[in-house]
Amino acid sequence: MAEEGEVTIVGAGARLEGNVVSAGSLRIDGNVKGQINADGDVTLSPQSQVEADIRAQNVSVAGRFKGAIVVKGKAHLARGGRIEGNVTSKALVVEEGGVFHGQSIMDAGPQPGSPGGQTATQAASQAAAAKQEGKPDQVKV
Repeated sequence: MAEEGEVTIVGAGARLEGNVVSAGSLRIDGNVKGQINADGDVTLSPQSQVEADIRAQNVSVAGRFKGAIVVKGKAHLARGGRIEGNVTSKALVVEEGGVFHGQSIMDAGPQPGSPGGQTATQAASQAAAAKQEGKPDQVKV
């Protein structure tokens, strides 16, 4: 198990192809192609070029990234960074000068007061559909 604050670094001259797994955080300064799984955060520095699917706690992109990002917390696109692909996160921060081409899926998880994670909008949509079908205004949640 990685110690608190441990960071694995893929250096500027490094080229990796395949699966990268880190028990802690990961900083990429070089080129990576494949899959990246980190128990901590993933940071792509300005000189990095990454074509991969990333799963991590949080991610920060200052270099060039192509693929899918799935994080439990925050995805951050820094000035000069580029993301081509989909981002699933609780929060997405795009700094001025960052380029994002893809889809952002804000996954906040179940909200307090909404049974089973169903939002009020989803419940209203179900009610409207039921009304159109001539069913009573009850919606199973």
